[in-house]
Amino acid sequence: MKVIALIPARYDATRFPGKMMALIGNTPVIRMTYEATLATGLFDEVFVVTDSDVILQEIIGHGGKAIKSIRQHECGSDRIAEAAEQMDADIIVNVQGDEPFTQKKPLQQLLAVFEGPDAARIDVASLMQEMHTQQEIDDPNFVKVIVNQQDFAMYFSRSPIPYRRDEAIPVKHYEHIGVYAFRKQALLDFYRTPATPLERVEKIECIRYLETGKQIKMVATDYMGVEIDTPEDLVKANTWIEKKNL
Repeated sequence: MKVIALIPARYDATRFPGKMMALIGNTPVIRMTYEATLATGLFDEVFVVTDSDVILQEIIGHGGKAIKSIRQHECGSDRIAEAAEQMDADIIVNVQGDEPFTQKKPLQQLLAVFEGPDAARIDVASLMQEMHTQQEIDDPNFVKVIVNQQDFAMYFSRSPIPYRRDEAIPVKHYEHIGVYAFRKQALLDFYRTPATPLERVEKIECIRYLETGKQIKMVATDYMGVEIDTPEDLVKANTWIEKKNL
């Protein structure tokens, strides 16, 4: 099974323009993500896929592999699908460019499902982690996911799901971590299908898979890290690095 990691990296992020080149310590976010992904040793190849010459040169200039997008893209899956069309690969893993603390164990867990008992049913696999504070559950910047009894995704939302109508019933809330493993054909099908209504209203790209009948296997993990979505996240990341180096 040939496995390739593709890291989509758009320069002008809506909430934090230029975040991919923001520094954590002395290293830009995107290069730190690339090097962390490469260091897992799980992939036959790792590429950054970007719309930016600045990001392209940052990766290539430090000995890495990067691809410049030909078309304009609204989401990361479309960006990596364009690059993946001509690649020889069975599984393509999308590691988000703003995940500089990418770790090996969650990616191993993700890839393992393609050799597990549900493998034949899986089009896409992704990660989730339990949420522990009501503030995070209510925050629309945290995408939530609910799953069935076999851990296949039922729905993703920026709203708090499930809604706790009965407070006496214990329930777990899960945050969706935007790291995906795709069968190549599922990724290409996504790319060739227009954005779907629920995807557009929620601004959550993986809903397109559900709306078009694809099966997404969710993997619970204890992922610990800082995703760089806002300038405040960058401060947290630098604080974490400083403490680690003490």
